[in-house]
Amino acid sequence: MSPDVLEAIKNVVHSLIDEEPKSPLHVGEVMSCWLFLALCVETQVQTEAGINSTTDPELRKALHEAVEMFKSQKEKLTEFLRLEGVPLPPTSESKPISDPNSVPLGVKLTDKELANSLKKKISMAITNCANALAQIIRNDVGMMLSKFLQEHITFLTTFKSQMRKRGWLKVPPPYNPAGSPNTGR
Repeated sequence: MSPDVLEAIKNVVHSLIDEEPKSPLHVGEVMSCWLFLALCVETQVQTEAGINSTTDPELRKALHEAVEMFKSQKEKLTEFLRLEGVPLPPTSESKPISDPNSVPLGVKLTDKELANSLKKKISMAITNCANALAQIIRNDVGMMLSKFLQEHITFLTTFKSQMRKRGWLKVPPPYNPAGSPNTGR
């Protein structure tokens, strides 16, 4: 499909959603959004700490991209929850920028640890979004979370390729069922 057709479909869906009467959020929607916001903020803060711990340019770039993604999602979700009258979760404060070379070695995580930690948190966000989407009734909430899900999947797909290239991706052993030829993959 051409981008124009996709944009037209998106506009039609948005017009239907905008015209839909807004029922109050149900407890599942509130809980899903509340938990996702807490996950976004905490992952943003932990990723900022990771930026302060690495000198690797590729990893720093990926961590910065993740921070920006989480900040954007945090802002959208915070505004939405405030408009809906939902109290916000308590969260940690952003980390100030510091020199990665001044982090003591006993505290500093390796680049592989930082990358795998972010991968796990993005995977948790994907799972959280997918579970939330299964419970959502309001289409505006579903569209917002669908967009977040798409952003996380896109980021993680690219990030896993970087991790694989660098030898950082933790991969479980291959599964060879009993009686099958061992392919040696």
